[in-house]
Amino acid sequence: MNSPPCCARAGGCRHSCPGGTSRCGMHADVLIVGAGPVGLFLAGLLAARGVDVAVLERREHPPEHSRAIGLHPPALDALAVLDLDRAAVAEGVTVRRGVGYGDGRLLGEITFDRAHPRYPFVLTLPQSRTEQLLAGHLERLVPGAVHRGVEVVAVEDHDAGAPVLVSARTVAGETRQWSAQVVVGADGAHSTVRWLVGIGVDRRDWGDSYLMGDFADTAPAGLVAPAAAPDADRTAVIHLHRDGVVESFPLPGGQRRWVVHTGRQQRPESAEDLVALVRERRGENASELPELPDAATATMISAFTVYRQLARRMVAGRTVVIGDAAHAISPIGGQGMTVGWLDALALAPLLSGLFQGPPDLGAFERVRLRAARRAARMAEVNMVLGRPLGAAVRRGRDTLARAALATPAKHRLARLYSMGGVIQR
Repeated sequence: MNSPPCCARAGGCRHSCPGGTSRCGMHADVLIVGAGPVGLFLAGLLAARGVDVAVLERREHPPEHSRAIGLHPPALDALAVLDLDRAAVAEGVTVRRGVGYGDGRLLGEITFDRAHPRYPFVLTLPQSRTEQLLAGHLERLVPGAVHRGVEVVAVEDHDAGAPVLVSARTVAGETRQWSAQVVVGADGAHSTVRWLVGIGVDRRDWGDSYLMGDFADTAPAGLVAPAAAPDADRTAVIHLHRDGVVESFPLPGGQRRWVVHTGRQQRPESAEDLVALVRERRGENASELPELPDAATATMISAFTVYRQLARRMVAGRTVVIGDAAHAISPIGGQGMTVGWLDALALAPLLSGLFQGPPDLGAFERVRLRAARRAARMAEVNMVLGRPLGAAVRRGRDTLARAALATPAKHRLARLYSMGGVIQR
């Protein structure tokens, strides 16, 4: 990394590339593959530090619908580094209270007022909108930094004295060549970069399946803060039913996200099926539960299964994988994006002085893999608690939950479920 780049920053070779060719084409000090929330966040961090950065994205257009919706306090702390936290809070819904039920009977509630000094809530904001905020911020810093419709097909890192070479193919079938001092794969659980550089993964399929969807919110008055404006502070509801958990979270725009555990078999992506399952499990005594969703108002339906996939390493030569490319964990609990942002916060300072010598990524890898394992364990505990359980185990679970929610221990639970103190940078 002590050598100067072989290509001009704006493109077009000024130097001969290794072997006398001119394969490099475009150059960036740091080339990020993946324009999801983690790739865009890292790019924004680096651009703010004056690092020459570019982002390659296979998709031509950003996704319209979002699976991820939760921004915990550590995620808002991360957005604050880019001065985007206030914009996110202004557009999202602040969830300050969670209510728990067991087979229709109230177990108790937690509030997040002591969970974090600046953000005493969990924010719900569709990931698609979070990505738009990040992309807009990056565009203001480095216009044209994101290159869409470009799929990476090769990563060559043979000579420590020369840049890493990246070959990419456009949707039109054209081949483009890039060079970089460091390549970062932020291209998701099915990461091409990770595969190209030979990083293996350890995967465990849990087999739990879920059906989720977004519907118009018909929450009764008891679930809306008094005198609150539309989309103001709202309540999350967790219903631990004998046949599997039902979760409900308020969303911006007068919508509510519903998530239902469907056992070991993935169900069809049907709004009618989801509503039928909620109706079956709602129970007669759950007067504060949100009203049944109306299938006709569904704007998104998705079925998914849960697995854990951890990369055996995050660094291969001068290529680093972060986010879901390094650690795809159960989405139950909504920790994945935050853990990826904490990867980026730890990595950005190491990549800010590339021409002063190669960064020491060994400690980064150890700390971040350890954090990913902790997050995976927490997500798996959440998943197990929501499974269909036998009567005796279910009664024990509900008794413990009712007892904990009736004592000051509920404040510790609130901090735990809002990721406070669990995930360290």
